[in-house]
Amino acid sequence: MLTLTQELYDRIVEHARKDHPDEACGVVAGPAGTGRPERFVPMLNAARSPTFYEFDSKDLLALYREMDDRDEEPVIVYHSHTATEAYPSRTDVTYANEPGAHYVLVSTADTDGLGEFQFRSYRIVDGVITEEEVQVVAAY
Repeated sequence: MLTLTQELYDRIVEHARKDHPDEACGVVAGPAGTGRPERFVPMLNAARSPTFYEFDSKDLLALYREMDDRDEEPVIVYHSHTATEAYPSRTDVTYANEPGAHYVLVSTADTDGLGEFQFRSYRIVDGVITEEEVQVVAAY
């Protein structure tokens, strides 16, 4: 189960809506070994595409160095789908290289930024997709 604060939930959804019609992407880092998402890190979709996301390699390297310096790890890796449901694509599974991370997908399909959306979380390990419950809390 993924547990995250209402603030983090809202920030992920806001980023997905703001970048629509392009896919949004980012990371929520947390203290290593805790599994607790704390630090919201929105990233630039270097592909600037409505059907694909790609972290800028320099930005990603800088983020991993910063997380290492802060004794953090990626707890959530998130991105949006702009035209399909919030379910990992084959490409998403191929790029899922953090077995300990929660992979969050927000679908902004058929929304105008004010309507409904999907927020779902998965574990993706060795190509196997497992959906998990999402619990939103006021604070930890």
